[in-house]
Amino acid sequence: MADVIRHIVVRGKVQGVGYRAWLADEAETCGLGGWARNRKDGSVEAVLFGSDDIVAALIEKCRHGPGMARVSVVDNQPATEDMLKLRGVGEMFSVLPTM
Repeated sequence: MADVIRHIVVRGKVQGVGYRAWLADEAETCGLGGWARNRKDGSVEAVLFGSDDIVAALIEKCRHGPGMARVSVVDNQPATEDMLKLRGVGEMFSVLPTM
């Protein structure tokens, strides 16, 4: 499968429930790169990079998230390599500060 980069925004009760840490653990377990951060509007934004089928499977898991999360919608769009530059140097997946 080809590698893809996807930009997602997860809305609902997704802050204060460990969503970013859960997403980082899931991504690293699957061997995916990228980053996640809270947004001031209450959503979680992320960029995922890796094999198309694995990225798609993780996006599907994002529709549920960790146990305390209540996801209402996951917006999913193609992303560019420039968006990956936000992750920490030498890190496969980063949890970034709130934007």
